[in-house]
Amino acid sequence: MKKIMGIVILVLLLVWVVPWSRMNWGKVTFQNPEVVSVSGEAKSQQKNEIASFSAGVMATNMDKNKAIEEVNTKINDLIKTVKEFGIGAEDIKTQNLSYYQEQKGGLNPGQWQVNNTIEITLREAAKASELTDLLAKTGANNVYGPNFRIDDTNQVEKALYEVAMNDAREKAESLAKASGRKLGKVLSVSDGGTVSNYPMYASKLDSAGFGGAATEPGSSTVYKTINVVFELK
Repeated sequence: MKKIMGIVILVLLLVWVVPWSRMNWGKVTFQNPEVVSVSGEAKSQQKNEIASFSAGVMATNMDKNKAIEEVNTKINDLIKTVKEFGIGAEDIKTQNLSYYQEQKGGLNPGQWQVNNTIEITLREAAKASELTDLLAKTGANNVYGPNFRIDDTNQVEKALYEVAMNDAREKAESLAKASGRKLGKVLSVSDGGTVSNYPMYASKLDSAGFGGAATEPGSSTVYKTINVVFELK
């Protein structure tokens, strides 16, 4: 207890006696490190695995209900045919449903136009030619495709990170050398995003005789970019 009281008294004496206001402590500053910022890039060519189609039915009639009935009948037959081909219900999605009555001044005033379009995802791109042939023989009169793409780029992206980092380091080392410096540690890394370049074949199929056309799935390019900040020494 006496020891603690002694320390307290000593501190109070220092506060009272020492002219703290006259003392110059100087300034404490923190200097930002010199850095070099670069973008690392990587790409990979991957075989396309999926083909998508857009298949629609359009009907015109002065009687709205008859036009709707015709479209419903044809679209139901189309969906049934596509399912029998092997497409699951989860890969058939309504893309657009509309009806329109032509106004006065048009070619057919009062006529109703009804449309129903579905999107079809084929997960076996090698069968794209067969599905193209099948769609050309159905009641669909607006068919577009196939559009090919990769199923999942996640694993491809992970593999590209290391390549992109190596590319960034090589660029940073070249910049450091050109400026007479040496490259230090990595200060920050951020994902610059991924771009997939898919070949597009969204041409309209002629239902009168386009069936049997050969299709080639081809490949797509996946691009990965990262942004890296290195310390300069």
